[in-house]
Parts: sequence; C-alpha cells; structure tokens
Amino acid sequence: MRVTPRGGTAVWLVVLVLVQVAAFVVLWRLALYTGLGQWIDTVALTGNRIGRDHIEEPVDRILNAMSVVSLLAVTVTIGFIALMRGRIALAVAATALIAGANVSTQLLKYGLSRPDYGIDPERAFVGNSLPSGHTTVAASVAVALVLVLPPRVRALGAVIGAAYAAAAGVATLSAGWHRPSDAVAAFLVVGVWAALAGLLLLITQREQAEVAPGDAHRLTVTLLGVGGLLAIAGCVLALWWLIGVRATPPQDLGRRPLFLGYAGSAAGIAGTMGVVMALVLASVHRIVPRHQG
Repeated sequence: MRVTPRGGTAVWLVVLVLVQVAAFVVLWRLALYTGLGQWIDTVALTGNRIGRDHIEEPVDRILNAMSVVSLLAVTVTIGFIALMRGRIALAVAATALIAGANVSTQLLKYGLSRPDYGIDPERAFVGNSLPSGHTTVAASVAVALVLVLPPRVRALGAVIGAAYAAAAGVATLSAGWHRPSDAVAAFLVVGVWAALAGLLLLITQREQAEVAPGDAHRLTVTLLGVGGLLAIAGCVLALWWLIGVRATPPQDLGRRPLFLGYAGSAAGIAGTMGVVMALVLASVHRIVPRHQG
C-alpha cells in the first residue's frame, strides 16, 4: 500500500481535459466546416446500407433500449452502488458525470451549426447532429459504472462497458441516425466529464487515502489502449485511401469505397472508445482509492 500522490494525479486529469477538449475542437472544425470532413461523413453514412439487412434487428434493439427512463434508472443504480460502498462523494461524482455529459451533448448539438456545402443534400435539412445523444448515454453510463465498481471487477466492467458504448456508437451509424464524427465527439465529451469527475473526487479525497498498485489493471489498460489505437490507425488508413476519390460525389461511389468509408469509420468509433476507457481505467484507482483513510 502507498499514499496517493494527489498533485500528480490532478495535473494528469487537467491534461486529459485539455487534450480531449482540443481534440473535440479539431474534430468539430474538420467535420462541420470543411468540405472534406463533410464528404467523409457522408460516404460513411451512405455506406451503412451495405449489409444493413443482416444487422438491422440488433441495431434497433441497442438503440431502442436507450431512453430517458432507462438513463434515469441506470443513474440511480450507479449511485446506489457507490452508496453501498460508503462512497457519498463517488455517488455525487458519477451522477454529475452522467448528467453533465448528456446535458453538454444536447447543448452542443443545438448550439453548433453545420454549413451546407451541397455534399449531402439528402440530409441538409437535418442540420447539425454532433455530438450523438445516444452514444453519449451509452458511454457516460459505461464510464460511471467503472468509477463505482469495486477494484476486483473494475477491469471486466471496463471491457464490457467499452464494448457496449462502441457498439452503440456504431449502431447510430448503421441505423443512419448519426454521422461517425457525431459518435467520436460524444466519446470525447464523456472523456472530459470523466476527468472533471476525477478532479471532484480528488478534492474530497483525504490525505491518508491509500491505493493498492494491483488496482491499476495495467494489462487491461494496455489491451484497451493498444487495441483502440490500432483500430484508429485502421480508420486513418481507410480514410486516407478514400481521399484519392474525394472528387466523386458520395452517391456515385462504388461498393468498395463506400464499404471502406463505413468500416473505417466504425473502426474509428470503436477505437476512440477503447482509448477513452483505457485512460479512465488507468486513472480510476488513484481517484477512487481502495482505502479512504
């Protein structure tokens, strides 16, 4: 057992906030305010029709399970788990994470504008859809659950939560509800609020709080992080290939580029969630110590 270095952890969490906010701003500018970004999003969204008949039922099941009522029920359950562990501050932080991420997503969605460059006339009337509300719900619940779970089951919860949130993000693309940038932006919003929740927990943490080095779950962190980065690399390669045919309107593209756009974007969505969850799992043992002191 060792005393938790709160100062270093606080600096790390502030860096995470700044990096993820910067990533969100870059994504927002590229996806909404450049012709190339809108073109890539449209290609991925057009490519979702490939194989849709085979996945339509599970996609609908995932998306239809998300509602205001279910979100409230899960939030109460997560808070109850924290209270059962005697962690009042943890219950407050987890609830604030879920509420803050979802409210921020709705404010951003209706506050940001999407210029019409004539690339996607079919959906021009929809306007901005970044970030994705459904994806934010899934990711915020997954991350909050990792915060409140006991150390012995935290790694398993992180893997299952990341898989669920990634599946929800890809499902919004497969159903044609959201562009891929919408899901990635949602994960970044949740990542920012996770770091803010961590800072809140550090403020309430006692000087005598101690952590066990084994609670770091380094193997699971590595698997999530490396797996996520490899998926993002695959996304970058697929989109790099697509840039060569960017002069062609999305509706005139053949099956191969449409599939690359869709599959590459799906990999990017899943990879982003993997990296975000890896960062959460790498930090949670410091902000939720095994012994409060």
